[in-house]
Amino acid sequence: MQRLQLIRDWLAGLFPGQAHDITPASADASFRRYFRVTFEDGASRIVMDAPPEHEDCRPFVRVAGLLRDAGVHVPDVLAQDLAQGLLLLTDLGHTTYLDILDETNADSLFRDALDALIKWQLASRPDALPPYDEALLRRELSLFPDWYVARHLGAPLTAAQQETLERAQALLLRNILAQPTVYVHRDYMPRNLMVCDDNPGVLDFQDAVCGPISYDVASLFRDAFISWEEERILDWTARYWEKAKRAGLPVDADFSAFYRDMEWMGLQRHLKVLGIFARIRYRDGKPKYLADAPRFLGYAHHTAARYAPLAPLARLLDALEGRAPQTGYTF
Repeated sequence: MQRLQLIRDWLAGLFPGQAHDITPASADASFRRYFRVTFEDGASRIVMDAPPEHEDCRPFVRVAGLLRDAGVHVPDVLAQDLAQGLLLLTDLGHTTYLDILDETNADSLFRDALDALIKWQLASRPDALPPYDEALLRRELSLFPDWYVARHLGAPLTAAQQETLERAQALLLRNILAQPTVYVHRDYMPRNLMVCDDNPGVLDFQDAVCGPISYDVASLFRDAFISWEEERILDWTARYWEKAKRAGLPVDADFSAFYRDMEWMGLQRHLKVLGIFARIRYRDGKPKYLADAPRFLGYAHHTAARYAPLAPLARLLDALEGRAPQTGYTF
């Protein structure tokens, strides 16, 4: 209630004498909340509420500028009070990709999403964003054993299991750190893409970094909230790869090598997200995200089971989930 009154007072100063309604627009896994402000003439704006003791609005403002300069549709920052953690943004509407994605419109929507992604990647320049370096990748990977395994499953890894995980992580890191680097949104997924006239509108980009070129492709097609048959993921990834090559982006000349890179990058993300979902549940009291843990476990097992060097990780995941060991390591 205290933060809501702060928002009301801030808006009263920005729009003196203008009547408006404030309703919740959305919330995310962090401490950020979003409110829709609707005026009597029907116009609307979005307030981002990011308590400064927990969040920092400055990266959002900075990355919004980079995306806009790249030709990507993002909210305009109309007003800001960084000390109090408040931003006033243009409203990109009510409809996310996730709201409407289905078998009939996925090709069209993802075509637009890939075109926007390539614009973003083409704008990359050194030192504009923090690096997605080994230290950050390792911190993310540590979330899986610390929060998902030890806290959620309640059974810390044995010494042998820890060694298996560390060897798999070393393989992933070697591959990921060898990939060409570009701007990385870091959560480029249907929930953060809005259906707009200038499609798509892109949200939730404040954690952007400069990192592996395959990351945002993995985020888009191996999503937390919707899954696709591999045949379609292969097709969409090939479309991205072709577009990226034509645009001059540094994708591997061999599509199969790029697809492997995307899958290995995705595996790092899936393990990280499992840890994040558990941390959000037990540290922050938000249990709903863990409901999607089986989807990410499925992604992780699927990739680990496909590649022979990752076979020990697939068996470890089987053991953690109490499944009989699977076969099928093919590459």
